[in-house]
Amino acid sequence: MRVGIIGVGLMGHGVAKNVVARGGFPLAFLDHPGNQPVDDLIGLGAKACKTPGEIANASDVIILCVTGSPQVEAILTGETGVLSRLRRGTIIVDCSTALPDSTLRMAAAVEAAGGRFLDAPMTRTARHAEEGTLNLLVGGDEADLRSVRAVLASFTENVEHVGPVSFGHRLKLLHNYVSIGFMALLGEAAAQAAEAGVDPAIFVDVLAKGGGAGVALQRMAPAIVTGDVGAVPFFIGNR
Repeated sequence: MRVGIIGVGLMGHGVAKNVVARGGFPLAFLDHPGNQPVDDLIGLGAKACKTPGEIANASDVIILCVTGSPQVEAILTGETGVLSRLRRGTIIVDCSTALPDSTLRMAAAVEAAGGRFLDAPMTRTARHAEEGTLNLLVGGDEADLRSVRAVLASFTENVEHVGPVSFGHRLKLLHNYVSIGFMALLGEAAAQAAEAGVDPAIFVDVLAKGGGAGVALQRMAPAIVTGDVGAVPFFIGNR
């Protein structure tokens, strides 16, 4: 099964590396200035392509790992987009965080062109992408999911079928609303603690031993204690 990926950024690089290194699948990727360094991918035998259409012509499965709906729509429907050279039966796996209404439109366009569509947004971080332990929330036909499970298994720990097309993206938005909401609340509390002169290590320890414990605290604790906000892997804009 030939795999193409569009979006070799912070998350997509790990996905791409594991598809070819762990999964052993032939890989084509879109050459783009937003990519992370790709020397390792090329060294593993991956091929760079100039346009999304070229990716489509070379792939049985195409993974989209871009920012959101505007980018997905441009990649699929642009003049040299995926749909311009889509091969019948190709499955698009959209791992971006997109708007459900756009997802439904893009799925319909892909199916009209002879392809299949799964929305499969990711949870966890870029570190998990590099380790091949991402989670996917997959919306779409269960038979389509079965046909690409081996590809998805190369970069994931958990793959959950959550309903028809667009349900993956619906649940990802709800997930982000909760998880980033927790982090925003924790950030406000940390700021109030700092303003009051509370030792940040004590603040973190008190929360960790009580009802404030959880993934949000684990992810933000280094930033709270050291003041280095670069250690936080998410932004409010990721919602």
